[in-house]
Amino acid sequence: MISFDLTDDQKHLHDRVRGFIQEKIIPLEEPGLPRQIDDAFRQELIALAKDAGLLSPHVPKAFGGMGLNHVDMSIAFMAAGYSLLGPVAMNCAAPDEGNMNLLYKVATDEQKERWLRPLAAGDARSCFAMTEPAPGAGSDPSLMQTTYRKDGNEFVISGRKWLITGAHGAGFAIIMARPESGEEGAATMFFADMDTAGIEIVRDVATVDRTFTGGHAEVEFKDVRVPESAILGEEGQGFRYAQVRLAPARLTHCMRWWGAAKRCHDIATDYARTRMAFGKSLMEHEGVGFLTADNEIDLHLSQLSIWHTAWTLDQGKRAGRESSLAKVACSEALDRVADRSQQILGGMGVSHDTVVAQIATEMRGFRIYDGPSEVHRWSLARRLARG
Repeated sequence: MISFDLTDDQKHLHDRVRGFIQEKIIPLEEPGLPRQIDDAFRQELIALAKDAGLLSPHVPKAFGGMGLNHVDMSIAFMAAGYSLLGPVAMNCAAPDEGNMNLLYKVATDEQKERWLRPLAAGDARSCFAMTEPAPGAGSDPSLMQTTYRKDGNEFVISGRKWLITGAHGAGFAIIMARPESGEEGAATMFFADMDTAGIEIVRDVATVDRTFTGGHAEVEFKDVRVPESAILGEEGQGFRYAQVRLAPARLTHCMRWWGAAKRCHDIATDYARTRMAFGKSLMEHEGVGFLTADNEIDLHLSQLSIWHTAWTLDQGKRAGRESSLAKVACSEALDRVADRSQQILGGMGVSHDTVVAQIATEMRGFRIYDGPSEVHRWSLARRLARG
């Protein structure tokens, strides 16, 4: 049975994270348009979370994390998201957070020691190389053009990926490729150090966000050779493992962005209470007051969707349907919250005098990555068609 009453431990967790974000992280936010987060600044943030005992809340304690379940993670991640720097500091930002979850569930013990442990400690970064430029795989993974072939005791990978988050400065990549032989429906995931011969960052892909360390890149793989030990899981099971990664990753995006939307709402509400116009505060004008009420509604319903999906995952279920529902509902609702907050703030809402403009700009991508709303709606409709 689902309970919405937080335990004393959960309340303490929330207060710890919220206090950390307020006292240690928000003061590091720069006025105006902040710089892209580089690795030096990331390490400064990571050190603060380590000192606070709040590093890698999603990772089991055996690998240096806090060992939280999904419901407790939601409490920590939502509080962390109150600053766009928070998830970076606590080492629970994309794509590393999703990769750590995948490695813990699929990798061998030896692979966990080599790849997962330094990730969990914040000593390394990673990227997940799946998305391709047209005519390759985007929302439809069956269009994958990147291939691999066996050559003795090695695999040779060739292809091009793009919008690969964190590729610049990443220690390693998880590469998704299909067999050159063309076996339908098969794909395999491989580990590769980013300095492996044949891996080339072709260009930076300029995007609206500034808070993903390492940006987004187009990466070419030219006859990249990796050993048999570089296979993540089993050969031919890459698409299945992608779902192991994506369902929880969709939800953690919802958690982080919920915190950011709450920040927008709080700033806009405080402004509406104190800004005077036509003889009374903005909040007393129905047009503005209703905007704040709608924000409350969207935040509340998004929180319930997040908690339900997290609870479902904690029951040991795959939660594919639930995470799709949450991804669509939260991405669109939280985007509305940020947009309304800008409207309430007026001219200040499109300036960088507050973080609202930056959050609203960066949140727009949330409706696209890890599956656009339209793809999730299509998937949900297919389920309904099957009865």
